[in-house]
Amino acid sequence: MWGMPSLLSFKPMKQRNQLRQKMRQQRRALNEAEREQASLALCEHIAGSRLFQNSRRIAFYLPSDGEIDLLPLLHYAWQTDKQCFLPVLGLRNSRRLWFLPYQADTPLIPNRFGIPEPLHANGERRFKPHGLDLILLPLVAFDQQGNRLGMGGGYYDRTLSFLLHRRLWLKPHLLGTAYSFQQQTTLPAQSWDVPLHAIATETGILRV
Repeated sequence: MWGMPSLLSFKPMKQRNQLRQKMRQQRRALNEAEREQASLALCEHIAGSRLFQNSRRIAFYLPSDGEIDLLPLLHYAWQTDKQCFLPVLGLRNSRRLWFLPYQADTPLIPNRFGIPEPLHANGERRFKPHGLDLILLPLVAFDQQGNRLGMGGGYYDRTLSFLLHRRLWLKPHLLGTAYSFQQQTTLPAQSWDVPLHAIATETGILRV
């Protein structure tokens, strides 16, 4: 029947889900000292990169489920007068992200997944990704070619799908963030995956 997934597709999907579960468990198993050390190292690598220094409008994220923390980098961005943003969920059925400005005094409210996002009212102006210079994306797994595995909701892929149709890479640049142990030898690329410009871990920045 048209639209029904091939039986051959279930095996890769199962493997991706198993890998996703394994990496999430490994992230959550880190102790506080390990998290803090990795976070500081990663933030230093990004802060010193030309990609970050040349960006004015930058989208961050607030960590959940053991994701590596960007708070030191966020404070540095505020100190250097960069405009910082956080993703907010769109309508329940859209599975797309918008971006709202984020300052130290911005009130936050948990979204439907329990992740804090800026409090906003209906009709409030929200930035589309086209207006950003750099987006920092949390990764569940990645490989050296820039293939990535996210949480499985497809929010970033749907939001950034317009980049797949550009002949020249303009903006926003996409920088994935993860712990180094999340790197895999290879990950299968999906047709809807939006490629990354680079990946940052506590050991350095991998350009793809």
